[in-house]
Amino acid sequence: MSGSNRVLGRGGGSRIASGSTPVAQKRLNNSKNALLKVVILGNGGVGKSCLMNRFVSNHFDQHTFHTIGVEFLNKDLEINGETYTLQIWDTAGQERFKSLRTPFYRGSDVCLITYAVNDGNSFKDVSMWCKEFLKYADVKEGSSFPFILVGNKADVSEGERQVTQEEAQNWCKENGNPPFVETSAKNASNVELAFRLAVERWTKFEEKLDRHYENEVVDLRSVKPPERVSCCMSATASSEE
Repeated sequence: MSGSNRVLGRGGGSRIASGSTPVAQKRLNNSKNALLKVVILGNGGVGKSCLMNRFVSNHFDQHTFHTIGVEFLNKDLEINGETYTLQIWDTAGQERFKSLRTPFYRGSDVCLITYAVNDGNSFKDVSMWCKEFLKYADVKEGSSFPFILVGNKADVSEGERQVTQEEAQNWCKENGNPPFVETSAKNASNVELAFRLAVERWTKFEEKLDRHYENEVVDLRSVKPPERVSCCMSATASSEE
């Protein structure tokens, strides 16, 4: 599918419009894939590009440069017999690129909030990233939106670690209980699992929305029309009085 959107930075895969896509259009029928827009957020240097490249092409480059603007790649993922096409957007983590990345938040189905386990400041900024995303993505169901918390660089030694799993799990408990997983783009540990959790989280979110819409459907056959009084009958009654 082609489009006219321009992306600053490196890009890959097909270009697809970044506007929101109604849930009903995500999967037209069982023979077509569900297209999910997945955004990876987090401070610069936490390994967002490495996670994306490891998942899509099973490639790791420890000398990867910081993303400038936005880049994205596509990959199909099969879960429980269903095929999902993930359109993965990697956004620049530096503050000076904020005006470039925020337009791409809209229409996102899942958001991976990423920090590095050896960078305490990147973990402290996790809440900031959530708030920024919810604001610029114009998400109405913020408390139940499919966020995933990802602690990358889990391959570092215990001496280098600055964020414990318990700290991350406590953050999740206080912020809607999103799934949490520690990954290593360097050795590929749990990278695919992170994206699988993202799809499963979206599926549950979609089912919840579907139930909400079904509950709002009104059966017109069960609604009795209000009794109507003829104006002529009212006039006759008045004259008889």
